[in-house]
Amino acid sequence: MSETKRVLLIVSGGIAAYKSLELVRGLRKQGTGVRAILTNAGAQFVTPMSLASLSGDTVYDDLFSLTEESGMGHIQLSRDADLLVVAPASADIMAKMAHGLANDLATTALLATDKPILIAPAMNVRMWEHPATQANLGVLTSRGVLAVGPEEGDLACGEFGMGRMAEPETIVAAINGFFLNGERLNGRHALVTSGPTHEAIDPVRYIANRSSGKQGHAIATALAALGARTTLVSGPTSLPDPPGVSVVRVQSARDMLDACEAALPADIAVCAAAVADWRSAGEAPEKMKKTAGEALAPLALEENPDILRTLGAAGNRRPGLLIGFAAETENVIENATKKRISKGCDWILANDVSQATGTFGGDENTIHLVDQAGVENWPRLSKSAVADRLADRIADTLEATA
Repeated sequence: MSETKRVLLIVSGGIAAYKSLELVRGLRKQGTGVRAILTNAGAQFVTPMSLASLSGDTVYDDLFSLTEESGMGHIQLSRDADLLVVAPASADIMAKMAHGLANDLATTALLATDKPILIAPAMNVRMWEHPATQANLGVLTSRGVLAVGPEEGDLACGEFGMGRMAEPETIVAAINGFFLNGERLNGRHALVTSGPTHEAIDPVRYIANRSSGKQGHAIATALAALGARTTLVSGPTSLPDPPGVSVVRVQSARDMLDACEAALPADIAVCAAAVADWRSAGEAPEKMKKTAGEALAPLALEENPDILRTLGAAGNRRPGLLIGFAAETENVIENATKKRISKGCDWILANDVSQATGTFGGDENTIHLVDQAGVENWPRLSKSAVADRLADRIADTLEATA
């Protein structure tokens, strides 16, 4: 960064508050100034002295302190920073933000600010999935509040699921993305596909795969963070809509192709969805019944449209930079190299999705980027880190050819 940027970090309550210390350390290490507000609930997990020692600045916690209000009041606190970061963002503080409540220093500063806000949600999986929390998140993102995480994993309460705060390095990367890259893809339209497709056999059953949509959703988030107008065409997933992204939800491969073609023209297209290659040759109008003693009739299949190849052959409507995924279980590089040529795309991101890797449904991925120049092997990264790296490479390429 060409000049020192300042972050006002608001630490709300929750066991994830301990990660705020590492977040401060990471920001300070790269030269970002940090000033902190510690809520009463946050102070149950970290101390003002710890935050002050790491940030090198005063920690504020009392809205009604005459000394603090005369020296650095809530209005000045909220406007001296370039970005306000709430980490962890509990369900409580998200609800207060969504409804404009201001009953302590943190929420008053958030309501009074004229600067952008980024939140890193952290809570129990049931609290995260509750309709009230999701509605509050929708309100906040519609107002331009940025969000990073949460992630899926083991939670402090002993449960497993979405709700774990993003790791400090992921939050630092998101902050850097805001400061350094927020306008790199301005004026560009990005199309991303994500998730599986469901191909109906009858009104009850369908053909599908194990894709969670995590990688595609992360890529849409990363491209939007760089300023791209982003359209995400998503098959059935349980993931929330990424902030600042236009989402089109579909079921089948044919639905997905129609949505992709309707979204053109696009400067960038990343086909990360795991599209079913086959569908039932004819969907049964009623649930298919089994009869004791009778063999089940073979299921007749027909080929689905090839979305990546169709986009690659779209003539003057072909995306300027077309990127596909090759999910392989063997001969990963060899198969991906052939796929790039046969599909007519610019890059293929190859990954091993065999069961031992834990890629499908997991939080990490190992990518081999195949382009005309050869193969670029990436280390094993979180899916959000893969998305950020890909978005940066896309921006680099478009800037170089502009």
